[in-house]
Amino acid sequence: MTVDSRAIVERYLTTVCTGSAADVAALYAEDATLEDPVGGGEVHIGREAIAGFYSNTENVEVQTELLEFRSGGNEAAFVFAITVTMGESRMRIQPIEVMTFNPDGQIASMKAYWGPENITQL
Repeated sequence: MTVDSRAIVERYLTTVCTGSAADVAALYAEDATLEDPVGGGEVHIGREAIAGFYSNTENVEVQTELLEFRSGGNEAAFVFAITVTMGESRMRIQPIEVMTFNPDGQIASMKAYWGPENITQL
């Protein structure tokens, strides 16, 4: 059975803006993996480690916008913009994320592709 990957991605982007780190991590499977950015550090394994990763955005204002979306089977790739506001400082990052989903509609893996060239100071 194929999951509604677009609905999952949209829920993910909304939760990143409005939810806690635990809320975002709850969208992931218990044994999921997260690599953000790819090649830039540690691979977070498991919901607890993933919640720790998202805790970095709990005290900042975050807005997201889905720009491009593609899916096939239980996988999706998408480009989105995330605008982060910390006091007077604002930046916009445009990553490409690739996600796989389990049959229960949870994120099984996420890889984010971006680097300094994808960051704009606002």
